[in-house]
Amino acid sequence: MAGIDVQIVVESDKHAAATYQHNHKPSKLLFVDDIRKFEHISIDRTKPIVVFGGPPCQGFSTSNQRNRSSFNEKNWLFKEFVRVVSLYMPDWIVFENVSGILETANGVFVEHIMRDFRDLGYLCSYQVLQASNYGVPQKRSRFFLVGSLHNQKYKFPEPTVSIPVTVDDAIGDLPILSNGAFVNYIEYDRKAQSEYAIAMRGNLSGCHNHIVTRNSDLVIERYGHISQGGNWESIPDRLMQNYADKSRCHTGIYRRLKNHEPSVVIGNFRKNMLIHPTQDRGLSVREAARIQSFPDDFTFLGSVGFQQQQVGNAVPPMLAKKIFESLML
Repeated sequence: MAGIDVQIVVESDKHAAATYQHNHKPSKLLFVDDIRKFEHISIDRTKPIVVFGGPPCQGFSTSNQRNRSSFNEKNWLFKEFVRVVSLYMPDWIVFENVSGILETANGVFVEHIMRDFRDLGYLCSYQVLQASNYGVPQKRSRFFLVGSLHNQKYKFPEPTVSIPVTVDDAIGDLPILSNGAFVNYIEYDRKAQSEYAIAMRGNLSGCHNHIVTRNSDLVIERYGHISQGGNWESIPDRLMQNYADKSRCHTGIYRRLKNHEPSVVIGNFRKNMLIHPTQDRGLSVREAARIQSFPDDFTFLGSVGFQQQQVGNAVPPMLAKKIFESLML
């Protein structure tokens, strides 16, 4: 979207790799394995080179207090990012993670990352960006670190919107679904009413991945008690008896989105259980993808669970686009 010619893709998850290859043709060179097994592969160096990516973020997330420490082995996989940078010594590096990385273990990881890149000769700066400030219909804060090998100071992009794009702007035009709807391709049955929805549709007459997990009758009954912006607290105790202690549920459980505001964070579907603002069901994969700013011509592969995981793990494309456009100025 920003004009970057991606030469090598490293992705340990085979479903995400298949989705990437399906959507980016001609196929790029994919290394589908653990980053720790990756060795140098020759690339075209006639143009400036950038190494970019996001090491595992679950251990830095504020919703994952159990593994949010320096003792979590996966939290040190950023060292592999540094190793790959040392293999190529690119002109630029772009490192992304959740904003919680700044607080995890009193900031020790950010200190390590900055020091490791400085030792390689990079001038680095970092900033937390709010996706809704860049036209993404979601309140999603992400940490970006950008470094230059040539002592160039990177200027982070200024916000591009003053009025946030809302959930209704993002998904209000998509067809109504029943619980467990599983038709992978569906025609649009109404006109797009917002500039955002028009942009997401492009020239398409329908979209893939407008599918939703089937919930039990009990879960559907719970949904009916929750108004927009509400969560599990609105559900009667008689419907929550399978929870040992209902009061220990985090605020994201059974959260119904508000139509006229940006969405809360799209994350793990199983944990968050986000509810459609007006329909008593969870979000479809396509609705979540719209909220993440994936255009409708981007198709996700794998089971519905793997599709949901890919959407929830992603950096919003519109936000990433702004980072790279600023890099190329």
